[in-house]
Amino acid sequence: MKLQLIIRRFAGTFILTSLLLAHYHSPNWLWFTAFVGANLLQSSFTNFCPLEILLKKLGVGGSCCGGDKKTTNCCGQ
Repeated sequence: MKLQLIIRRFAGTFILTSLLLAHYHSPNWLWFTAFVGANLLQSSFTNFCPLEILLKKLGVGGSCCGGDKKTTNCCGQ
């Protein structure tokens, strides 16, 4: 699975989870939602994403092509 898809799923999961926690537990969880949103916004400008760095160090989310640069659209196969 591509790294960008994993990051989007993490962000969506964190946002929805924090909204549920804010509704059922404490409104202070909205600060976590704001943090995730601010991180997504800054990463769109700076191309710096802490989750991406962490996932790369863990070896998660490599290329779907497996490093094969011979084909142009290996993901569609």
